[in-house]
Amino acid sequence: MKLTVVGCSGSFPSAESACSSYLVEADGFRLLLDMGNGALGELQRHIGLYDLDAIFLSHLHADHCIDMCGYFVARYYRHEGGRCAAMPVYAPEGAEQRLTTAYADTPSASSMSEVFDFHTLKPGSFDIGPFSVRTERVEHPVEAYGIRVEHGGSTLVYSGDTGACAALDELARGADLFLCEASFTDGKEDIPALHLNGREAGEHAARAGAGRLVLTHIPPWTDARVNLADARSAYPGPVELAAPGAVYEF
Repeated sequence: MKLTVVGCSGSFPSAESACSSYLVEADGFRLLLDMGNGALGELQRHIGLYDLDAIFLSHLHADHCIDMCGYFVARYYRHEGGRCAAMPVYAPEGAEQRLTTAYADTPSASSMSEVFDFHTLKPGSFDIGPFSVRTERVEHPVEAYGIRVEHGGSTLVYSGDTGACAALDELARGADLFLCEASFTDGKEDIPALHLNGREAGEHAARAGAGRLVLTHIPPWTDARVNLADARSAYPGPVELAAPGAVYEF
C-alpha cells in the first residue's frame, strides 16, 4: 500500500500546500481520500487526470470536497475519449446536492451523478477495489467519517476532521500509519467536538497502539512545530508532519 500526500493544509490552502487530499494505491487501484481546495491541480503532479478509480469524502466542508466541482468539469466535458463513466464516490448523505449547489450551473439537477456514482456513507465495513475499509462517525459539527483502509496485512487510518472521541481510538487500533488531524494548539483553542490539537492526536495514537503518527490538517495560522512537539510528548512512537508530495509505502 502506498500513500501520497496531495494536500494537507487545514481550513484553507497555505502558500505551500493545497487542502486535504491523500492518494492511496495498491494493486494498480487508486483511491483518493478527500479533494479540498487546490487538490485537483496538485493531484496531477502524481497521476493522470483520469487515473482515479474511487473517491472518499470524509465530510462536506469545502476544504475537503470543493475541488470535486472542478473534477466534475474535467469528467463531464471531456471531449477526447468522450464523457467519463460514473466513478464511485463514497460520501455523507447529500453530497450530490451539495456539489451541485456549489457548482451552481450544472446542465441538469442530475448531471453530477452522470460522472460520479454516489454511495452514501454509514458506519460499517465494505470493500473499495482491493481495499477492505471500515468507516466510523467522528465528532464534527457536520456528519463526518474517519476511515480505516486495509490491504495485504497493512493498515492506514485517516481521521478526517474530528474532536476527541472513542470511535477514533477504535478505528486506529493497531494501524501501521495513523494520518490524524491536529488543527488546534493545546492551551489556545478549546472547542469540543470540532478539532484535535497535537497533544490529543498523540494521545489517540498512543491509546490505539498505532505504529506511526502523521499529523495533518494544520491551518496556516497554527504553528505546526508546537503541535509536533505536543504530539511527541503524548505518543512514544515516530511522529512527523504531513507534507505535500510525501510518500509512504507500507
